This record gives sequence, C-alpha cells and structure tokens, in this order.
Amino acid sequence: MPLSVYLENVRIKSPLIHNITNYVTVNDVANALLACGGSPIMADEPDDAEEITQICNGLNINIGTLNSRTIESMFRAGKKSSEMNHALLLDPVGAGASALRTNTALNLMKEIKFNVIRGNSSEIKTLFMGSGKTHGVDASSVDAVNDSNLEYMIEFVKSFSVASGSVIALTGAIDLASDGNKCYVIRNGRAEMGRITGTGCMLSGIMAAFIAANPDHKLDASAAAICLMGLAGEIAFSRLESHEGNASYRNKIIDAIYNMTGEILDGGAKYEIR
Repeated sequence: MPLSVYLENVRIKSPLIHNITNYVTVNDVANALLACGGSPIMADEPDDAEEITQICNGLNINIGTLNSRTIESMFRAGKKSSEMNHALLLDPVGAGASALRTNTALNLMKEIKFNVIRGNSSEIKTLFMGSGKTHGVDASSVDAVNDSNLEYMIEFVKSFSVASGSVIALTGAIDLASDGNKCYVIRNGRAEMGRITGTGCMLSGIMAAFIAANPDHKLDASAAAICLMGLAGEIAFSRLESHEGNASYRNKIIDAIYNMTGEILDGGAKYEIR
C-alpha cells in the first residue's frame, strides 16, 4: 500500500497516545502528535499513569529524563498497555550514556513486549549487546549508518528485530526499520534536524500514533512515520529565511507535518525495501 494510507488512518482515527516522555521535549511531542492527526496525553505520576493509559490507544515511553517516579510509571503503564494490546513504543534515549538509562531500557524490554523500539545507532547497539558506551544522547559517529556499512547494518537490525520480537527502527542520516524479514532503507531528512533538540522524540510520538492507527501493518506504518518526519524536515528547511535559525526550523517542521498530505508524502518519500 502507498504510505499515504497509514497517514490517512491516523487522521481518521486520531489515536490517543499516552506519552511518558522527557521534560525537555514534552511540548514538542504533543504538538507533533496533534500536527500528524493524533491526540496526546501526558501522565507520569505512578498513581495516574496506569489509569490514564487504559483510556488510550498507544503508549510512547521515552527514557530521556529518568527519575524513580517516572521509572515506576513506565513499568506500570507499560504492563497495563500490554495487557490491553495497545500500541507500545520504546525510545531508549541515551542508553549507553549511564548505567541507569541502559538498565532501565533493558529491564523494560524484559518485562514489556514493545511493538517498536526506536533509537539512534548507538542506543540500538547498546540494547542489542546488553551494554555499551556513548557520549550523550546523540549517536557516536563510529556507529552511524552509511553506504559503506549499510549491508551489515541491515542484517544487524533484522537480527535484533528477530531477537527482540519488535520492529526495530534505527534512525540517523540513513534510517532503517525492520521486522526481521524485510528492512526499509529511508533517506529522507536533513542533517540540520540534528541541531534541534527533540526531533527524535517527536518522531517517537508520531510513530506511536501510526502503529496505533495501523495495528496490522506496524512495520509499514513505522516506515511511513519516519518518511513523514524526514520529509517535513526537508520541506521546513526549504522555507527557512536567511535570518532564521533552529528555533524557527523546529516550528516549520511542525507546520510541515500539519500540512502534509498523502500526495506530498507519497511523492517525497525516499525509500527502498531490502
């Protein structure tokens, strides 16, 4: 099916997505979800999060700013969401940067069955190996996907998908998304998107909406969300004025998501399936 179908389903169904996400980007995640056609709700108090997730269609767990309260909320909401067969996504922000982040992500994976795990190359490698090191929340240059290591990284992502039972979405200069059988290789986006805090967090929220609205096509819906975000970055960059910087760029990306049509998405998506 064309990728536009998955976007159309989000806008028809307007899935309610519970986001236990980091406070650096929570507002951007909410606005990106609204822009793509979803509906956001945020609750990270343990006595609230489990009840809130019951009324939702999906759960987006982002470990970017952890504390003992939010960790408890992630487990409680995640288990309840899994019981209810909701869409479940894990964004392991900074896994490998500290033991707390790495162990929290690994323990979440042990106790909760995620439909999709989305992260940069360093985060995904850390989870696959069970340990790792990175210099922060951004991918290490030595882990980045490029044309010289593309074949190896495709097989790596497929292997991790089989081992985890989740769609693995590895995002960066070249994005990969696999269910273990096939792998989307996506080349949308701009390097300048890395100058904005939160584009990855926004993408995770959008992906949760896409898989919630397309439960029988989780890989294809994930790929559609990745293409949409990258294409929005391209469109937004083309509209920047010479005096504008990354704050304007962020807003223009959200506007581009809001104004994205199925025709624009199908015409601008750059991907192949391997």
